[in-house]
Parts: sequence; C-alpha cells; structure tokens
Amino acid sequence: MKISFKKTYKFAVKSALYISLFATGFVVILVLLFFKNKTEHLVLFSLVFLVSVYAFSFMVLQYRVERFIYRRVKKIYDEVSLLESSTLINQPITTDMETLSREVKKFATDKKLEIEMLEIREEYRREFLGNVSHELKTPLFTVQGYISTLLDGAMEDKTIRKKYLKRAEKGVERLIYIVEDLDMITKLETGDLNLVITNFDIIELIQNVFDLLEMKADKKKIKLTYEKKFLQPIFVKGDKDRIQQILENLIVNSIKYGRQGGTTEVGVVNLTKKKVLIRISDNGEGVEKQNIPRLFERFYRVDKSGARSEGGSGLGLAIVKHIIEAHKEKVYVESEFGIGSEFSFTLEKAYKSTNAEVK
Repeated sequence: MKISFKKTYKFAVKSALYISLFATGFVVILVLLFFKNKTEHLVLFSLVFLVSVYAFSFMVLQYRVERFIYRRVKKIYDEVSLLESSTLINQPITTDMETLSREVKKFATDKKLEIEMLEIREEYRREFLGNVSHELKTPLFTVQGYISTLLDGAMEDKTIRKKYLKRAEKGVERLIYIVEDLDMITKLETGDLNLVITNFDIIELIQNVFDLLEMKADKKKIKLTYEKKFLQPIFVKGDKDRIQQILENLIVNSIKYGRQGGTTEVGVVNLTKKKVLIRISDNGEGVEKQNIPRLFERFYRVDKSGARSEGGSGLGLAIVKHIIEAHKEKVYVESEFGIGSEFSFTLEKAYKSTNAEVK
C-alpha cells in the first residue's frame, strides 16, 4: 500500500531546527567556557555541529512522527474499511490530519445520504406494494364474490348468471389492464420495449383520439377542442402508437377529473426550430401544489376514493412519463387547485415522408 506524507515534513523541519540551534548554542557556550584560548576553529566547528545535529534530528523526528501517526491512522483506515467505502479503500493512506479529516467527513456525509436514500426507497417500496395490493385486491374480490354467488346456487337463474358473469368478466378485464400496464412500464424502464420511430401528422393523431373519446366526454358534457384552428398538418417524429397512448391517457385524465360541462383543450406550439410542444389543458378540479411532484408515480392518486370509482389502472401518468423519456423528450405539468391543469410534452419536428426506424 502506498504511503503519502505531507505536512509532517514541516513539523520535522521546525523541530529539528529548534533542537539544532539549542544544541549548537549550548556547545558554543561550553567551548567558550572551557577552551577560551582555542577559538580559531569555533565557527567551523559550530557549523559542522549544527548541520550534523540538524540532519540527525530531522531524520529521527520525521521517522518517529511518521511511524507514530501512521500506526494510528492505519488503525482508523482498517476500521473504516470494514464498511467497504470505495472512497477510502482505493486511496493511499495519508498522515495529513487535515486530509484525513476531510476524507472521513466526506465518507460520513456520503454514508448519511446513502442511508437517507435507502430509507426513501424503502418507504416508496412499502407504499408501492400497498398500492399494488389494493389495486389487484379490489377486482379479485369482485370476481371471487360473483363466482362464489353463482356456485352457491345463483347459477340456476339464467338472468342472474349472465349478469354476474359479465360483471366478473369486467373484473378480469381490469386485472389484465393493470398487469399489462405494469408490464409496459417494466419494459420501458429496462429498454425492452422497442420504439418504431416514424414521421406523422400530430394534428391528425389528436383528432383520432378526440373521435375515440368523444362518447366518454359526452357523458360529462365535456367539450374536446383545439386551442386554435390548424389549417396545415404539423409533422413530428416519434412512435405514433405510443404518442397516441400518451394523448389518450392525458385526455382521459382531463375528462375523468374535469368538471361537468367543462372543456378539454389541446394545443400544438412551435417551441423551437426543432421542437413542438403539445399541451392538454382543462378547467377541472386541478391539483394541490404539494401533490404535483408525485403525479407521475405508479398508482399515486390525488383523490384516493373518487379516482378509483372512475376506474383505470392508476398507471396512466407513469406510462406517459416513461414513454416521453424513452423518446428523450420532456413532460411538464402545471396545475392550480380548483381552476384546472395543463400537461404538456415536447416532440421533435419532422418532414412529411420517412422510413420507420426502430429504437
């Protein structure tokens, strides 16, 4: 193991100088006292004596200080090394107390941050498992309840049998929906879900989503509209199916949390020469400020009761975030409680014609 010594030299130099000056002065006084008539070689003798004592003192002090400090510092390193700190194990031992203090302080700070991160992750893990359990438990118990009722004798009534089987089927569909969404997020995180990148008209895609969700919006008398009228197509680059999924999730959310007779408005803005910004805004419930940073977490719901009554897997916004990040783009959210929310994301501009590429 390499040993590095720095400031001990300064200590040894000064200490050796003090010893040498004292010893030389003391000897000069003795010579003057006992050899008064033989002073012709006194200066040379003094210099030789000074240098000799200085060199000897320096070597002894330096060696002793190095060994003294090194043994104690090495013990500290050995004890700290048990914690497997790469920042200390991979560095040479130093006897510089300032450097050592700085390294140990940095080590302690890093460990504290690491512990805090582990605690946050553990808390997230517990909450996530609780949410998964709740989301799966509800449809499972629903399916179990209807099947148990049928097995207990209700199967003989054709009307009840058909009604209960349909309800059980809806519970199974919800389970499949949740599992498929979880599977998609896992693939997006691990990079196993390939994106098929093409150029397409984002205005046409938005209109397709409006057509798909028109009946859902009509139930709450919510108007789906554009921020302004687009006379020309706007071509962007991305995975068309995944971008449609983003639009569906965001518009479904705006309908789900929108107010009766409200509006969901979609706009496409030229952000830069190479980017466009797609905005989905509504005049619905809005989100309280403290909840905004957690909106894209899996299963996180602002309204714990109302949101579940509306259905969905609770993974929509998490999927939105992962798909946008897979495109190396950004997603933004602005919301004011009681006034409404706006979700937006960027996409790269493109030309009309393109060949598909897989990422």
